[in-house]
Amino acid sequence: MTEPEAAPPGRSHMMEHTATRTIIVIAVLAVAWLLVELSVFLLLVFAALVLAAVFDTITRGLMRVLPITRGLALALAVLLLLAVFAGTFTLFGTQLADQFETITESIPPAIAQLRDFLDRIGLGEPARQLVDGGTRDLSRFAGDAGSYLLSAGNGIANIVLVLVGAIFIAGDPGAYRRGMLLLMPKRAEPVMDAALDDAARGLSGWMVGQAVSSLVVALFTWGGLALLGVPASGGLGLIAGLLDVIPMVGPIIAGVPAVLLAFTVSPATALWTLGLFLLVQQLQGNFLQPMIQKQAVDVPPAVLLFAVVAAGVLFGFLGVLLAAPLTVVVFVMVQRIYVRTLLGKKITIAGEK
Repeated sequence: MTEPEAAPPGRSHMMEHTATRTIIVIAVLAVAWLLVELSVFLLLVFAALVLAAVFDTITRGLMRVLPITRGLALALAVLLLLAVFAGTFTLFGTQLADQFETITESIPPAIAQLRDFLDRIGLGEPARQLVDGGTRDLSRFAGDAGSYLLSAGNGIANIVLVLVGAIFIAGDPGAYRRGMLLLMPKRAEPVMDAALDDAARGLSGWMVGQAVSSLVVALFTWGGLALLGVPASGGLGLIAGLLDVIPMVGPIIAGVPAVLLAFTVSPATALWTLGLFLLVQQLQGNFLQPMIQKQAVDVPPAVLLFAVVAAGVLFGFLGVLLAAPLTVVVFVMVQRIYVRTLLGKKITIAGEK
């Protein structure tokens, strides 16, 4: 009885090559599926990294001023940040809560007054349909934001997770940095080490610049709306300052409820309110945003705008909130790893001295 002939060497090699490619494709698809499934968790991890950068900046500042250890400086940084938030809500929490209630109750009558105003000036049905469409979009955005936060899990638990994770990371950032470098091939370690420096520098600069920008926008909006006599000016100013974190889109979203509430006073007040937000937008775009870019990374405005849209489509409301720092990190990583290292082009990394 004759034995079966062995497969030719060339055919055996081809089969092994095909099997290897199949395994690689399956592995890549599995990793992609896992990243999609863990997208919310990964965003929470990134939020912890951003907060850790905040803690690290305050910690290093305290260590330059006071002769204390890093552990004590970090504890003081955490307590200082929590004390600022607690003190703010203690002093202004009741007033802001009343103003947010005023905003919620006043928007429906304001929309009705806007419709009546459009009828009086003869703009007709098309303009009213445009207003109704914008109102539905705003309501849908608010509903999506709320449903996303609920679906992401217990909000308090997520905040605690991010806070505790940020404290652990800021307590010994070198350990996590060394762990990441250990996962890299030996020849890639210097490039990754430099890329991590770029990302840390960009995040720290963005945090400082954005904090100043948000504070200025909130104060200018609050003061301007108060002078115009718009109801709940403090709450609207706080909304404008918080939404300033969202590049390009945030100021527009913040202006919608302010203009609607101004209509409850008079159409002229609504026009002045619109002018105020255009003025604040010019201040933010021509002065505050360049200051942030000078401190952090000079990301082109169109890149930031499309990054916000893409983050919202992919990750929902949390992605929109983290779009700016995430874009900063991705931008410097692409410059350092892809453009300078892989392509070999001599460029200056954003934020590099």
